[in-house]
Amino acid sequence: MERFSLGVVLVAGMATIEPAWAQPTPGPATPRSVVQLPEVVVTANPLGSQLFDLATPITVLQGERLRQQLAPTLGETLANEPGISSSYFGPNASRPVIRGLDGERIRILSNGVTNLDASGISVDHAVSLEPLLIDRIEVVRGPAAILYGTSAVGGVVNVIDSRIATEANPRGITGAIDTRLGSNDRERAVVGKVDVGLEGGLNLHFDGFGRDTNDLRIPGFARSARLRATTAPPSGDEANGRLPNSAGRSDGGSVGASYTSNAGYLGASLSQVKSLYGTVQEPEVKIRLEQSRLDVAGERRDVGAFEALRFKFGQSSYRHSEEDAGVVGTIFRNRGSDVRVEAVHRPIGPFRGVIGLQSTQFDFEASGDEAFLPKTENHTHAVFLFEETRIDALTLQFGARVDRHRVEAEDNPAFGPAQTRSFTPKSGSVGAIYSFSREYAVALNLSRSERAPNYQELFANGPHLATNAFEIGDRGFGIETSKAVDLSLRKRAGRVTGSVGVYFNRFSNFIALIADQNFVDPDPARNLPGFRFTAVPAEFKGAEASARVLLVERPYRFAVEVKGDLTRAENTTTGEPLPRIPAARFGGGLVFEQAAFTARLDALRVLEQDRVTGGELPTDSYTMLNVTLGYRVKVPLAQLDFFLRGVNLLDEEARNHVSFLKDIAPYGRRGAIAGLRASF
Repeated sequence: MERFSLGVVLVAGMATIEPAWAQPTPGPATPRSVVQLPEVVVTANPLGSQLFDLATPITVLQGERLRQQLAPTLGETLANEPGISSSYFGPNASRPVIRGLDGERIRILSNGVTNLDASGISVDHAVSLEPLLIDRIEVVRGPAAILYGTSAVGGVVNVIDSRIATEANPRGITGAIDTRLGSNDRERAVVGKVDVGLEGGLNLHFDGFGRDTNDLRIPGFARSARLRATTAPPSGDEANGRLPNSAGRSDGGSVGASYTSNAGYLGASLSQVKSLYGTVQEPEVKIRLEQSRLDVAGERRDVGAFEALRFKFGQSSYRHSEEDAGVVGTIFRNRGSDVRVEAVHRPIGPFRGVIGLQSTQFDFEASGDEAFLPKTENHTHAVFLFEETRIDALTLQFGARVDRHRVEAEDNPAFGPAQTRSFTPKSGSVGAIYSFSREYAVALNLSRSERAPNYQELFANGPHLATNAFEIGDRGFGIETSKAVDLSLRKRAGRVTGSVGVYFNRFSNFIALIADQNFVDPDPARNLPGFRFTAVPAEFKGAEASARVLLVERPYRFAVEVKGDLTRAENTTTGEPLPRIPAARFGGGLVFEQAAFTARLDALRVLEQDRVTGGELPTDSYTMLNVTLGYRVKVPLAQLDFFLRGVNLLDEEARNHVSFLKDIAPYGRRGAIAGLRASF
């Protein structure tokens, strides 16, 4: 089944291909042209290269398309982009999963600085970023350890907002108010932001948001048919029609100020996020999350031998408590900071480039009934280099990074004696982009990445009820090493735009959480299955394609879009598949645009995932059909953008194979989401 799907995706992608950089310009009333202008992206290249000129594959989501795809979590906002899925721990906690890699292998950034929450260590921990406040998301698919460190071996998600202005606001005062209503979970959400540009280069920013949801409505039983056939029914009524304990609410906001001039900028912001949501896995357990954050950023242009000097600093205080029937059982705390300095040097012969330093430190602590980790201190210091040169139609990119990583675990009777582990991961990459015509280019990226094992993989030793498992780490782990190749064909102009690519990533010692069939829970009353972090040789390989074909341009525009992806991952010693790998997908959309009106019909076919390992059940296929309508109207002093989105129109029982909860937490039933944005 998967071999056939890959063939379909590649054939469709070669005929009509569209990457993120060929997405329509946001907004239904914006003038359009057949030739799509590339955007400038800095997440994959600090030189600010255009998307077409980057060796690594990038996804960019912004504008109207971003607002229409917004979900309560970052993972679900990105989940339908090629190569990206989500961890989906119910509707309130979800991280992006890139090419089958998740957790601490995906670096989540806030304006280029590490987010410093606790979402990477457990799937029930929400990402402490509110999608309603996001202006733009840049995703690097594939290894990005060269610029962002060992935890970016799977990719980077950079969430960008306008809290620290980098350019003066020529309009003086601008802002927007967004409201959303959803039928399936009775979502009520509102966000407002105001940016003020004053004389003398001073800029101010204010924003705030609030969101409330009820338990999610689902198309049938919460438990899958396979699970109901193999296990006894739960005590009490079987959940049917609603997903118990899936309601949530969140609120927060920020203030920011910056000074801008032709020579650069300097600014700071203070922000806070609070959230309370159910965990789904445990019917009476809720998580109360709070994060306060200080960010400082600046840039000075034209300084001696450098075109620009930049720095970014983030300091975070994160806390969340897990409450069982209102009683606090476990508390997680993460306090730390991340500082990053980049120096863009002037050309040295044919090379342009960046030299950078990064230092990250955080203290992680878990206390209470379900603490499965000791208190740890984590320190990482790194130096990195990125260089680029052009030879006619060929662009070459080189990068290297060395990290010094130290993790210290305190003495704890439950987890063992105090121990300090130090690692020196080294990573490098070579990329090439050959533009053999004005419209076409082929890109190749080769990388060798090293990743230090994180504190969870080293020191875990206890019950983790969020994953319904007793997790056991290994204090003897060494550095995880991988070698990756990424090859893609791109077309950026004309009636057909897009990209198609293949990738291969081999790990010599991939650290995976694998079921231990011989484990016996020391607490017979609990009787949890055992899962051990185990280093195994592994391969990840797959393909991604996306395309847009413009069929009609005047007096309206009508286009067809196609997309698809496939990931396969296995233990190369045993030939067994690795756990929780996303199923193959393919789909497309019909897009109609005329003046202020837009309409699109999207279908995504997710195939059955029957390549499973111990402790997993296969996941059935499904088809997700959505429709979106948008309309823009100008009124005195403002512009109004309406959208109405119908989701899961076929009322399918859809389950995400990547999720630990796939057999007890399906996606929502047929429903609708409506939104209104007033901007001025």
